[in-house]
Amino acid sequence: MNKKIVHDALILTAFTLVIGLILGIVYGITKGPIDEANKKAAQTAYQAVFADASTFEAYTDFDAAQAEELMTENGYSDEIDDVQVAEDASGNPLGYVITVTAKDGSQANITFSVGIANDGTVNGYSITSISETPGLGDKAKTEEFSGQFAGKQVDAFSVVKSAPASDSEIEAISGATITSKAMTNGVNACITYFQNVLEGGAN
Repeated sequence: MNKKIVHDALILTAFTLVIGLILGIVYGITKGPIDEANKKAAQTAYQAVFADASTFEAYTDFDAAQAEELMTENGYSDEIDDVQVAEDASGNPLGYVITVTAKDGSQANITFSVGIANDGTVNGYSITSISETPGLGDKAKTEEFSGQFAGKQVDAFSVVKSAPASDSEIEAISGATITSKAMTNGVNACITYFQNVLEGGAN
């Protein structure tokens, strides 16, 4: 009986080692292409919110812990993931691209990049990850909704269910108020980060 247990244990151990080796090899093969695809998706998102930028450089003073503390202090559950400096062909900073993960979507987290010019004007946002309900929450990807943020210079946006009466008001997606608020809170989180850390030309 004991010999059988030992035998079975050895087989299981060998099987586990082989599976681990195979997974390690697969990871090594796929990691490069996956990283490249993620990088390309990020660059596409950056360009979408800063069409006149020639390059994007990582904001060297980005501190994730500081960003988390700032979000908490201001009542946001959102997470600032990354900050890029948008530069023109001469290397002059045009503004920033702030990537945020909104954690209050109706289905799951939503990750998107927000462009904010040096003067605080929001250029818009570009979504890189969303799992909201098709035909409802995923309308956050449409120009009809996202375009409401573009070209606005406000301290914060709010969601309304009727036609906006001011630049700071965003009309909710019909049937998807939760998603609308999640996107708006995410943009507001980026504005807050900009105003507290980047405004004035920090680089």
